[in-house]
Amino acid sequence: MEKLFELVIDELDESGVSMVAIVDLPAIERDFQKFKQAEPLTFKVANDEKRIASGYCLIADLPIYRWDEQTGDHYVVFRKPTIEKIVNKFMKQGLNAEVNIMHESPTSDVYIFESLLIDKDRGINAPDGFQDAPDGSWFVSMRVDNDEVWSEIKKGTYKGFSVEGMFAKEEAIPTDEQIIDAAIDTING
Repeated sequence: MEKLFELVIDELDESGVSMVAIVDLPAIERDFQKFKQAEPLTFKVANDEKRIASGYCLIADLPIYRWDEQTGDHYVVFRKPTIEKIVNKFMKQGLNAEVNIMHESPTSDVYIFESLLIDKDRGINAPDGFQDAPDGSWFVSMRVDNDEVWSEIKKGTYKGFSVEGMFAKEEAIPTDEQIIDAAIDTING
């Protein structure tokens, strides 16, 4: 595996997530689910179509591939404590309506109305169909009142969420594979 860096934020500067994008290929490789009135859910809505898209914005400890000129091929991860800081800062700043399409086009009438930090110790479990993410992952539901965006979600053009913002890279951290290789090297002398 290439180098692995942890992405972090500072609660006192401008770092953190500033927007959530609706995208065709989420970096976390998890699609969201679309909910319509005909599907059995615990949501109670009075209209014909619920227009809710739900999924993960960040998955704790998931290596995400990146490339840049300075580092080349590498992976980044968000750890549980950093994700908690990101979500707290995002909510405190009231950024739940900061949504765009494909990291390019701001959109209106789309906003986060539910936000969960998965934490089994507190009884905050992943919703049905999303149990494969570890504690510390950030799950959201968006209300999509924008007809054009909802149409594209239903068509399958957009499949998930992607965060954008400013993050600092911590020093490269060893991967499990590198730790195992080092242990074998030590044992073999």
